[in-house]
Amino acid sequence: MTAPRVLVTRHLPDGGLDPLIEAGYDVTLPIPGEALSHSDVVALIPGHAGLVCDLTDLTDAEVIEAGLPTLQVIATVSVGFDKIDRVTAAAHGVAVTNTPGVLDETTADLAFLLILTAARRSSGAEADLRAGRWTGWAIDDHLGVDVHGATLGLVGFGRIGREVARRAEGFGMTVLHTSRTPTGIEGHVASLDELLERSQIVSLHIPLTPETRGLIGAEQIARMPAGSVLVNTARGPIVDEDALVDALESGHLFAAGLDVFDGEPKLNPRLLTAPNITLLPHIGSATYATRTSMAKMSSASVVTVLQGATPDNLVQPPR
Repeated sequence: MTAPRVLVTRHLPDGGLDPLIEAGYDVTLPIPGEALSHSDVVALIPGHAGLVCDLTDLTDAEVIEAGLPTLQVIATVSVGFDKIDRVTAAAHGVAVTNTPGVLDETTADLAFLLILTAARRSSGAEADLRAGRWTGWAIDDHLGVDVHGATLGLVGFGRIGREVARRAEGFGMTVLHTSRTPTGIEGHVASLDELLERSQIVSLHIPLTPETRGLIGAEQIARMPAGSVLVNTARGPIVDEDALVDALESGHLFAAGLDVFDGEPKLNPRLLTAPNITLLPHIGSATYATRTSMAKMSSASVVTVLQGATPDNLVQPPR
């Protein structure tokens, strides 16, 4: 019996493909040091039963239909799956999986790093030091805002949001949160508007959906108290970046920290010149252990589907 074939769009951390290799599957990889383009995937996917991709890969109807009738599962090495055409996948019985859970704490660490860095303006302070602009200690130099004791508003209270809340407890913060349905947990706020109005620091932890695209725009930012801080480690298009820069330039927002961007890897050029902003290149889950665990989870989910079972990390088709 011929072993199932699995196409992998890019090289994964060492050990990430172990579940596929141990299952004896035939794995197709790109040339070392390269990744497969969309056209490469369309050309190569015929005859493969599984596809392992990531959040940068557009896995649209063209890819899915090119893989039929053999394609059974698409596994993205990410939590986000908005670049996968789940409607087409569901119509053809192709399972879609992602990697929830394994990156929660690592991403929460990064979110809190951005909270601290933005509030204390440490990126700008370091840049001044490296550029020779620092002339010595001054009582009014590089002043930030306190994180300890501040009110933190979490937009979304899933796994990552709850881990951020747990970290905030150590800083004596008051933690508020909002979610699609009431959580029954202390700190729940019924509306986004109320949460924004009551929070000195706001951190975003929601998926990108048609409903959340552009959720934080000029109107929502205006509701935040003057001198507040906005952090986004979720998905870039949730925030209107021009409205964010406007608020930083006017001084309404004290600072911002972003790990994700609309249209990444291209950046809105206004972000690069905005005051009091920390920009990171989408490194929320970027530790050796976490990225390896993500790859292994994706590989294992392919094995599970191809063996006729249902993985725990199955992404449900859109309603």
